[in-house]
Amino acid sequence: MSYISATPELREVAKNVDKQATPAYNFAELGRLWPSAHNPLFLIPMSNANPDTTAAEAHRRRTFAVIAHPDAGKSTLTEALALHAHIISEAGATHGKAGRKATVSDWMEMEKDRGISIASSALQFEYAPEGHAGEPFMINLVDTPGHADFSEDTYRVLMAVDAAVMLIDAAKGLEPQTLQLFRVCKARGLPIITVINKWDRVGRTPLELVDEIVKEIELQPTPLFWPVGEAGDFRGLARINNDGEAEEYIHFTRTAGGSTIAPEDFYTPEEAIEREGDVWENATEEAELLAADGAVHDQELFLNCTTSPLIFASAMLNFGVHQILDTLCQLAPSPAGRDADPKALEAATSAMDDHRDTTDDFSGVVFKVQAGMDKNHRDTLAFMRVVSGEFDRGMQVTHSQSGRSFSTKYALTVFGRTRSTVETAFPGDIVGLVNAGALAPGDTIFEGRKIQYPPMPKFAPEHFRILRAKSLGKYKQFRKALEQLDSEGVVQILKNDLRGDANPVMAAVGPMQFEVMQARMEVEYNVETVADPIPYSVARRTTAETAPELAKQRGVEIFTRTDGELIALFSDKWRLSFIEKEHPDFVLESLVAE
Repeated sequence: MSYISATPELREVAKNVDKQATPAYNFAELGRLWPSAHNPLFLIPMSNANPDTTAAEAHRRRTFAVIAHPDAGKSTLTEALALHAHIISEAGATHGKAGRKATVSDWMEMEKDRGISIASSALQFEYAPEGHAGEPFMINLVDTPGHADFSEDTYRVLMAVDAAVMLIDAAKGLEPQTLQLFRVCKARGLPIITVINKWDRVGRTPLELVDEIVKEIELQPTPLFWPVGEAGDFRGLARINNDGEAEEYIHFTRTAGGSTIAPEDFYTPEEAIEREGDVWENATEEAELLAADGAVHDQELFLNCTTSPLIFASAMLNFGVHQILDTLCQLAPSPAGRDADPKALEAATSAMDDHRDTTDDFSGVVFKVQAGMDKNHRDTLAFMRVVSGEFDRGMQVTHSQSGRSFSTKYALTVFGRTRSTVETAFPGDIVGLVNAGALAPGDTIFEGRKIQYPPMPKFAPEHFRILRAKSLGKYKQFRKALEQLDSEGVVQILKNDLRGDANPVMAAVGPMQFEVMQARMEVEYNVETVADPIPYSVARRTTAETAPELAKQRGVEIFTRTDGELIALFSDKWRLSFIEKEHPDFVLESLVAE
């Protein structure tokens, strides 16, 4: 392993570092030196192996998701990042939702009508930080729905990425959905980079926001770029070094509508105080105050999801956007191997791998299935994260859950409705497999010796409705649509003998998922449906032994989910509490990610 830097001085220092023990992000012995126009000191390890090898390709990849509460600016940030990577020439959003163009990553009619993201969207582009030597980084960015009703889709995405950008509204601070998503990241062990967005608008003080994050989610923000100017008066960013000192001032200039990259000017601390006076001094004092309290970046604590690098930005104005990209490239982990599902290993009757490293044979995990993305073709697209090895279009792979082999003739990257064919993909990449109808979220595909990764967890539903076709003559299409949308995870489908197959129960995190379900059944399958509420609000997993006696209780109904799990629905949490108290021997398990 060799190291390349923008300066000969840093190369000299690097000679004395244990190269094998020093990962790309560890600057403890070298001093953390950030790239900039005036100080382009950026050190990365470069593999001595052929750059086309799987190891080298995996090393340069960064796969992350953008998560936040609704309307915090996720899709706007996604486009701002794409703009800075020069894959689009103009951002899709303009000021105010009334005059907003639909962002490029939003493709459903419902998304455009409501100005929210419903389905996750995967973007891939190359990006080289200023001062970076060698091959550019390959960024795999997954935009997720922010609305609480679609948390399940977001959770699946978090199973497919290596880091998360948590977007917080400067005026609103932490919101319920942000808290829930953080808990999911914590459980998953995902490193988080925190971005305080909308700093161009009036909002709270930066120290107040930091304090709230520490208190509410026990995550210590460590400032890397601190705002110069209060919320609503966003002048620029102070680059903070490892000692908590402001070492550079980055001044931004607005562009018309924020549709193009904001020009940046760089100043020394001395020039900054002359230019900004008290505003600069306040910024530096706040950063030093946090540093004195121990809020400085530590890579190990960041990877353990204990601390979070902090950046202030305005995605709408494109302020602080390339700083986010630089931080991701420098600090976010590259793809790593994955362990097999312990239950699958236990049940295996033939030889099976218990782990795959990124350099092993190809394997991938499906985290989302989406139909109807192309109006001209009634196709199904399975989004797969490459876990190990090299994926080549047309290769023959095996579906682990069924044991069936199939060809990957049609493989795509998807940017909103824009598609392009994928010839080759490496660990960390997101690939869309066309018409892979047999695949469901959580499924594993592989080459070589068998491997099966853990299944996709499900959120605990809180809303339940009976779904039926308006016309009995449409039952065949109704059943087909139900199977397809259930496999995509739009809603969870529950059935029992009492209600029959023609009246299944839809279970969802939020009621808007029902609207999506019904709209897609009508548009994609020409089936009009009626959704009737049922008097249940709490779900628990149960067992075949408990089910008969549990079914006799008032305010309880037992269903079978399509994955075979027995799900008990309760009228309310008080009914559940009463039954738990009266029958402590009943098996009533909380569902995952509740």
